[in-house]
Amino acid sequence: MAALSLEFLQPAFMQRALLAAVLVGMSAPAIGTYLVQRRMALMGDGIGHVALFGVAIGLALGAAPVLTAVVVAALGAVAIEVLRERGTASGDVALALLFYGGIAGGVVTIGLSASASNANLLAYLFGSLTTVAPEDLRLIAILAGLVLAVTLGLSRWLFAVCYDEEFAKVAGLPVRALNLVIAVSAAVTVTVAMRVVGVLLVSALMVVPVATAQQLSRGFRSTLALALALGVVYAVAGVIFSYYADTAPGASIVVLGIAGFALVSALAGIGRTVSQRRRSDLGEIYEDDVVLEA
Repeated sequence: MAALSLEFLQPAFMQRALLAAVLVGMSAPAIGTYLVQRRMALMGDGIGHVALFGVAIGLALGAAPVLTAVVVAALGAVAIEVLRERGTASGDVALALLFYGGIAGGVVTIGLSASASNANLLAYLFGSLTTVAPEDLRLIAILAGLVLAVTLGLSRWLFAVCYDEEFAKVAGLPVRALNLVIAVSAAVTVTVAMRVVGVLLVSALMVVPVATAQQLSRGFRSTLALALALGVVYAVAGVIFSYYADTAPGASIVVLGIAGFALVSALAGIGRTVSQRRRSDLGEIYEDDVVLEA
């Protein structure tokens, strides 16, 4: 039974897939916590579409697609932040521009390239976790480590900026620099996660574990820690499920994450209802005792 239960660990590609899933499962919620706090949960989608443009450039030039995606996505994230800060366009308009411009630019670039095709984009659109090569895993580990170092090491400052930007300015924090750090970290996370869940689903891995953690915790640090743990659980469970069910790993991770969120939300709702009824019953008992004493 034990050998059967660990069958999924035997293939080398599954070992790499699980390691990549763990790294992305930690890094995506780490930056997603700040995006959710800023009410920019869909920023990952916008950056993902820009990253797709970077992938197309890499494929067309014969360069490493992940590296070109990092550069292009970072530039796109900085553009979002500049537009938001200067008020040139509202946050949702800036994201929409990235949505449409990124995906259109990627498709056009692939169309103009003689060495790449639209089929090459599918692995990045929907993820291709089981094809992660050793060099891909090393790059994912480096980038995920950088994201975790920034998001955890600067957590106090980043939270202050996300919670109340005006207060952070008054407190003397480098708000503009910290906003750029969040934007670039989100861009790097997207490029790390696109091999796992794909650019079309990357935002879900940033948001769903955080939304689930918020149902169970109110403090920022506890929410961040729980979101990281849930991200790893969802990612690993999704990979294992996809191995036995023969489904797409990225979609499996997201589906299990949403199922977990729905379950926790339902249980939290039941808990709140029971708590309200108990308080109501205690109130009635207290009122009855007062009437009897009178």
